[in-house]
Amino acid sequence: QVQLVESGGGLVQPGGSLTLSCAASGSISSIYILGWYRQAPGKQRELVAGISSDGNPTYADSVKGRFTISRDNAKNTVYLQMNSLKPEDTAVYYCQLVGPDRVYWGQGTQVTVSS
Repeated sequence: QVQLVESGGGLVQPGGSLTLSCAASGSISSIYILGWYRQAPGKQRELVAGISSDGNPTYADSVKGRFTISRDNAKNTVYLQMNSLKPEDTAVYYCQLVGPDRVYWGQGTQVTVSS
């Protein structure tokens, strides 16, 4: 079994920054992709950013140039550095791990951007 534990969410003013972390533990044979999704009230869950095992990132158009995803393979941890935050970034952010057999999700962490 694999567990994903997220941290780093909170309340921040527009233009501010936050860094999310997600640590994976348990029976992990290999990790293909680590990613971050978000879901705002009344909206579908959407991809924010993902990073492959060899470090290649992908980003949603809405966060390009503002967010940076990175991973530490030795720690089985993925990070999301979020800069220039906007009110529309407010959502619950979920960590995702794509393994050889299935996809795992974290419990989510709330990010609220408000003055």
